[in-house]
Amino acid sequence: MDAVAALNEIAFWLERGRAATFKVQAFRKAAAAISPLPAEEVAARARNGRLKSMKGIGDRTYQVIRQAVDDQVPEYLADLREKGAKPLASGGSIIRDALRGDLHSHSEWSDGGSPIELMVAAAGVLGREYLALTDHSPNLTIANGLSAERLLQQLDVVDEINNGSQSGSDGQPGTGVRLLTGIEVDILESGELDQDPELLDRLDIVVSSVHSKLRADRKTMTRRMLGGIQDPHTNVLGHCTGRLVEGSRGTRPPSEFDAKEVFAACAENNVAVEINSRPERQDPPDALIQLALDAGCLFSIDSDAHAPGQLDFLQYGAERAERNGVPADRIITTWPVGRLLEWAGPGN
Repeated sequence: MDAVAALNEIAFWLERGRAATFKVQAFRKAAAAISPLPAEEVAARARNGRLKSMKGIGDRTYQVIRQAVDDQVPEYLADLREKGAKPLASGGSIIRDALRGDLHSHSEWSDGGSPIELMVAAAGVLGREYLALTDHSPNLTIANGLSAERLLQQLDVVDEINNGSQSGSDGQPGTGVRLLTGIEVDILESGELDQDPELLDRLDIVVSSVHSKLRADRKTMTRRMLGGIQDPHTNVLGHCTGRLVEGSRGTRPPSEFDAKEVFAACAENNVAVEINSRPERQDPPDALIQLALDAGCLFSIDSDAHAPGQLDFLQYGAERAERNGVPADRIITTWPVGRLLEWAGPGN
């Protein structure tokens, strides 16, 4: 089998299983190291052992390449495939099967770890019909947020990818995934959105989130969130409490705000409440999902993926939505892309 594909697939399964970043990167770096080489040269170097001395190739990655060039499924990959055949979540199958897309993902343009093309390819493998690219906005400097100039450059890249999504430039079948233009834009302390309005006008999807001063008092946080929700560019309210319940970054309590007022504003302003599928977020908590349901809100089950394998985290969000009785038709990521874009467009 193709050695680059084998290395990238191993990285995918490791990301999906929440393996340590350094372990995942070993396979991504090995794939990047050999991808410029013709397949015949990779095979020759693997068979005569010269590949071992190549920068970015370790003992495990060499073994994978060696088995792949001999047209074997590498043993390590076969083991990961077997483990990955089991679903990540024990429930939520009805909602999971209804999901068509994902409106929150990051690439190496901000704080993600992979090129946009790899994210789109993984979405295709997972059967997604569309994926919104929502890298961060300028205020989040720690996450390499996109300036207006960089966002404009990214829009051109998205166009190029979509032009090849149905059939690749090499004549091979494309991913079939529609890549939507988007951003995860900071809701600033003033309640304004952290990007030029003219640029936001050009995007398919705007996810608006609070990333700073999460311990502000209830009144201040409510006012800030309402400002973002009432901005006509906002389509989705991202990870609304900002909480962390597990993971390498530790835990963080949910921010305090008037949930009834915030969700009433979401319903009034046609803003979907995100069910963030990242295991460390599980945001909003179940009690707030119920409040949003009662307020008549729409929902968006999103992965918030920062790596290709994390796109499958939608399983966790589907499980929580189903457990909380969220109807599939009120989840905008179950909608066909045409209906979604009509809903998200100006004036709707």
